[in-house]
Amino acid sequence: MNYSKIIGTGGYLPKRVLTNFDLEKIVDTSNEWIVERTGIHQRHVCEDNESAVTMAEQAGLRALEMAGLKPKDVGMIIIASTTPQLIFPSTACLLQERFGISGCPAFDLNASACAGFMYAFSIADQYIRTGAIKNALVIGSEVMSRVVDWNDRSTCVLFGDGAGAVVLGASKEPGVLSTHLHADGMHKDVLYLPLGNSKSPNLESVKMIGNQLFKLAVTNLGDLFDETLAANNVDKHQIDWLVPHQANIRIIQAMAKKLDIPMERVTITLDKQGNTSSASIPLSLDEAVRDGRIKPGQLLMMEGFGGGLAWGSALVRY
Repeated sequence: MNYSKIIGTGGYLPKRVLTNFDLEKIVDTSNEWIVERTGIHQRHVCEDNESAVTMAEQAGLRALEMAGLKPKDVGMIIIASTTPQLIFPSTACLLQERFGISGCPAFDLNASACAGFMYAFSIADQYIRTGAIKNALVIGSEVMSRVVDWNDRSTCVLFGDGAGAVVLGASKEPGVLSTHLHADGMHKDVLYLPLGNSKSPNLESVKMIGNQLFKLAVTNLGDLFDETLAANNVDKHQIDWLVPHQANIRIIQAMAKKLDIPMERVTITLDKQGNTSSASIPLSLDEAVRDGRIKPGQLLMMEGFGGGLAWGSALVRY
């Protein structure tokens, strides 16, 4: 039987840093207000010459280097992004061009922003399990700074730009134990990004009902953890690391409590990166892998939750 296993991780953050104190000069807010409600101190913001594809390239190359692969070795490229450089061709095809390769399937995935990486990760896992491909490059890349209203303090303080990547490779030993995906379009108005209208399409800015999103995230992710653990006959105390979507420190704390896992074993990057949407999980994973906190053989619970609503998880033996 084929399994997929994480064999490489990579990340990229723009050099420009926007602190909470910088935001105090832009919008009616304060460092204390932002930190208390979100846990965020700063975020990275793209320069004009950067885009979802340029960031994906850097993150992807770092993940491939760790995996010991070259771009020509890639069997599939999936990029989760709701802030592409172009509507089409896909960001994944633009990345192929930058890599100087052709032939392998490459596509973008819009699974309601923040849940996008978990959806892309699950699809790549399924392709490898069937034996259709030997490896896949899965990337989350977002330029959220270009789709927020910088006059709206309820949303502009939350988001940042960046890209995170994972290389999944075929393995005879279980790596990705299971993935679980869900969606509920009944809550589509809780978090969304308008596109103007069909006669004059134009990206507007992110709209969010924060208190409702918080309640739904905590409830649905709690149920998702139970489902994931039960599917693998695993006790929550066997989890070594929680690798969550970096949306809000309060949501992350609630998820850690649900798993009865100390915050010292939760990967946290939102304090210095903000919410990078589909990039947040692979960015957080990459940091913990590279600094040595996450070690081979450890059991990881990964989860993402975003607009749609959509949410997903993966139980992974690293």
